[in-house]
Amino acid sequence: MDFTELLRKRRSIRNYLEKPVSTDILKEIISESLMAPSAGNEQPWKFIIVNNKQLLKKISADCKNNLLNRIKNTPGDYAEKYLKMLQNPSFNIFYNAPALVIILGENNVKNLESDCALAACYFMMSAASRGLGTCWINFAKSLRDAELIAELGFPENHIMAAPLIIGYPAMEPAVPKRKDADILKVVE
Repeated sequence: MDFTELLRKRRSIRNYLEKPVSTDILKEIISESLMAPSAGNEQPWKFIIVNNKQLLKKISADCKNNLLNRIKNTPGDYAEKYLKMLQNPSFNIFYNAPALVIILGENNVKNLESDCALAACYFMMSAASRGLGTCWINFAKSLRDAELIAELGFPENHIMAAPLIIGYPAMEPAVPKRKDADILKVVE
C-alpha cells in the first residue's frame, strides 16, 4: 500500500479478534519504530511487551480504580466524562486486546514525551501496514500498583510515555471526518 493509503488505514481499534500477536511480529514493529526521529538523536525510548491477558486485566482494574478515585477527589476532572464507562465492572481499558506495548523512558529526559510519541506513531503505522490495529490507551498511565509495576519490569526512574494496545481488528471503523487544516498564516 502507498503511504496515503497507510495513513487512511491506521485507525484507533477498540474491538479485537481472539488471536494473539506473536512476539516476533511485535519485535519487528518495535524495530521499525526505532526509525522515528528524536531530539538530539537521543533515542530515549525503551519498550515493554505484555502478552499476558490476566496481567492486562489486573492493570486495567488498578487503572480504573485510580481513575475513579481521582474523579471522586477532583471535582471537574476531565475524566468525569468517562465515569459511567469506568464504573462498568466489565469494561477493560485495553478493550481485551491481546497485547500491550509500553513505550517508556527515564523521567529526567527533557523531550521524552514527544520523542516517545514519535516512536508510537511509527509503531502504529508499522502495525497498520501488517493489518494490525492499535490504540493509544492514556488511561494506562494511571497505573500505581507497585507490584504490577515491578512485574512489568519498569526500571527505577522510568515513566510510561505511550501505552499502545495492538491486535487483529475484529472490525475496522470508517475514517472519521477530519477538520480542514487551520492554517493561521503563510509567511513568504
